[in-house]
Formats: sequence, C-alpha cells, structure tokens
Amino acid sequence: MRCVAISGPKKLILENREPKVGKQGYILIDVIKAGICGSDIHYWVSGEPKGLVMGHEFSGIVIDNGGSKNFKEGDRVTALPISPCLECAECKSGEVQICSHTWEQAIGLSLDNPGAFGGRVLVREDMVRHLPDNVSYESGAMIEPASVALRAANISGLKKGDKALVIGGGIIGLLTAYFLKAKGASYVVLTETNPARGQKSVKLGVADEWFNAMDPKITEKLMSKTTNGNGFDVVCDCVGNSPALSSAVMYTKPNGNLIMVGISLNTVSIPSALAVTKEINIKGSIAYKPIEFDAVIKFVSEKKINLEKFIDDIVTLEDVQKSFERLTSGVDDAVKILVDPNKYKIVEI
Repeated sequence: MRCVAISGPKKLILENREPKVGKQGYILIDVIKAGICGSDIHYWVSGEPKGLVMGHEFSGIVIDNGGSKNFKEGDRVTALPISPCLECAECKSGEVQICSHTWEQAIGLSLDNPGAFGGRVLVREDMVRHLPDNVSYESGAMIEPASVALRAANISGLKKGDKALVIGGGIIGLLTAYFLKAKGASYVVLTETNPARGQKSVKLGVADEWFNAMDPKITEKLMSKTTNGNGFDVVCDCVGNSPALSSAVMYTKPNGNLIMVGISLNTVSIPSALAVTKEINIKGSIAYKPIEFDAVIKFVSEKKINLEKFIDDIVTLEDVQKSFERLTSGVDDAVKILVDPNKYKIVEI
C-alpha cells in the first residue's frame, strides 16, 4: 500500500506498507479523496511523530464492513476520525469532542491508526457515516473541516445583527466566516497576512471585507467598523499564535465573545490585563459534536452549502510534499488541497 509519512521537519516521504485489513466492529474504507488539514501542517512543520501517516479528512468506499448490519461493501462513506471512550461523563452528555480519549487513537493523528494519506483507513463503526448519493467524494472529504467551523459558530454566542471578526483566512477561517454569516451576522470581516487569501475570502462571499493583518493602521481601520468603535461582538481566532490571539483580545468588545479555534503546539501569550478589564468571554472550540458532523452532511445534501467551491486542487500522493509547501508559502491563495491516493502522477518520458 502506497502512503505518505512524516520523515522529518517539513519533510514527507512516499513509501510502501502492508495494506490495512478488516477487523470485527470496524469499517475498512478505501479512500477516494482526503484533505490536507491545518493540524497536519503543524505535524509537518515539527517533523513529529516520525512515521505518522496523516489524513483525517476523507471520503471513500467500504471494502470490509467488519460484520456490520448498517454498512455493506460498496457503500459510500465519510467518518469522524476521533476515538471517544463513550463511557466518561463528557461522552454521556454528548460532548465527545472533549473526552480525554478522543485523540488517543484518532485516525491520521495517531501512529497506531494511519490516516487517509495511506489509501485505506480502519474506522470504528460508530464513527462512520453514509454519504448521500448527491454528495460527491470531494464534498465528503470536506465534511470534517466544515464541522469544525460549524462548532465554532455554534458556540460563538452570535446574535442576529452582530458584527464578527475572523482572524485567519485558511479553510477553517473561511468556513467559520461562512457559518457566522449564515447565523445572521450583519457584517463579517476577515484579517490575513496573505493578501491572496484575504482577497479570496471576499471573492468567495464569506467575508464582507478583509484587512491586511500587517497594516500598521489596522487597529484604527477595524475599530472604525464596529459600533461606537467599541470592538466586535464576536471574534474567532483561527490562527492560534500569540500575535493573532493578542489582536483578538484587542478587537473584542467589552463582554464580547472570543472563540479560540486555531491551535498552537507552543505556549502563547495574550494581553491579560486587557482581557480582564474588558471582561471578555474567552472560549475554546475543538472539533465538533457528532450531531454537528451529521448536520453538515445534511446541509451539503440539501445544497445549503457548496463545499466544493473551497477546493483549490486535487493531487496525487507524489505531490503531497509540494502541496504542504504551497499551503504554507504565505503568497498562494490555496486554502484546501485534496489528495487522491489512488491516482498516480504521470511522468513524461
């Protein structure tokens, strides 16, 4: 089985491994499309863990149903890549995304469970979902990141007519902006250090305006867009580093809501005095509830959201390394690249 694995900082290698085989209670999926995620980029940059086959956003076809009565060989599916225990208080209350075991055996995030950049994934049956006939494999691979964004919007506390700021124009930032607008935000603005991505947010219709985060006058410009220059009702940080979070605190109005969506593997700092004196409501947002994942599938099936318009390219396993470089270039407008593990790059002789 061909796969792409981490071999060092910013380095991936194409190698062959023994193919995954079926297992009772698990669904073996032949991956048709897989997405490159922001968290994959964190692992790629760090080069750890070595040997990890990433890819937790995917769609495919069931090739072994593990004895399931709900799935059969040939079914079109996607899946939640997480591994909640279903026994703890959090799981029993439906908050599986904050179960302490959720990421231990997560597909594509654990050495024990190689991800979709390996062509086949073995997923617990309860995490697998049917894809409606009118949902493409491309959209199916986008359900996971869209669910992350829906979760952020759901817990943002946004009220109809509120003004919202999204920091970061990657795929999660764009989709978060989309869902904030869908929930009734009267004005959504996005900040980016990459002008190409900033412009794209407006072109795709998810943001009303965008501002360059490197502009020395950005604070003045952004605050002029808020009521009485007081700050935004809702701010969603989809970057996660110290500069982004610090600006998020600055741009949130007193008693406003700041949602931390982006994740950093390093310790970050914020202007705590400002956060305290404005009594900002700061809340983390991780992954999604299963009900939110299912809701996105329904939205796509009912054509309430077009996820394919966010896809920039579909590449082979041979081009995954270049795709990571493209997504981190800081100048390319690409936000979502899918991988087709069954497609081979044609080499001209």
